[in-house]
Amino acid sequence: MRILWIILLFILTGCVETPKHVTPVQDFQLQRYLGTWYEIARLDHSFERGLEQITATYSMREDGGVKVINRGYDTEDGRWSEAEGKAYFVEHDDTGFLKVSFFGPFYGAYIVMDTDYETYTMISGPDHSYFWILSRTPVMDEKIRSRLIEKAKVAGFDTDALIFVKQDKSGSN
Repeated sequence: MRILWIILLFILTGCVETPKHVTPVQDFQLQRYLGTWYEIARLDHSFERGLEQITATYSMREDGGVKVINRGYDTEDGRWSEAEGKAYFVEHDDTGFLKVSFFGPFYGAYIVMDTDYETYTMISGPDHSYFWILSRTPVMDEKIRSRLIEKAKVAGFDTDALIFVKQDKSGSN
């Protein structure tokens, strides 16, 4: 029974860590980060497969955490899909290292690796299989996108496997 509790504890907390070569933004400013971001690129995961026009909207919760609304258009079903989650700082509220949950007590790492708050942000999950580039607008400047992709490659992410998200019906991003 004790081993079962240890395994359960590991499962519940094991996904809230930073991958090797990933450093959270210091002097993180949550108030500037809040609002809507458009997904530009990501690594593949089943929970986003088939979705286009993906956005993530962050706002404050009454308990001091962050409300997360992820929304995307499901091309197969022809309808919008939405998931609501919650996020809390893991260390300090000025470090871009949060834990996010969309399923009850199960949290995963949400690490802001780079952001200018006004144009772009780059996010990692608990390991190198979770990665996103987001923008305040549906289209990102190519120079910024290239710089972020290079930074991700140096940090150990498989940038050749990135999916570039269609943000409008014409398919451009």
